[in-house]
Amino acid sequence: MSSAWKAAGLTYLQYTQLCAAALRNVVKADVAAAFAKRQTTPIKVAKWENGKTVETHEY
Repeated sequence: MSSAWKAAGLTYLQYTQLCAAALRNVVKADVAAAFAKRQTTPIKVAKWENGKTVETHEY
């Protein structure tokens, strides 16, 4: 028996993204704030000179 997501022509990644979006749409307001915090991913960029960090930026 094949998986339903395979039969629908989806990859596993597409299936999990679809499930996550559906979950975010039905979650209660108090829990939605905690979900919103985890949706962003901070990125740190560091400039290195002579083996040491000179500048660090967070986006």
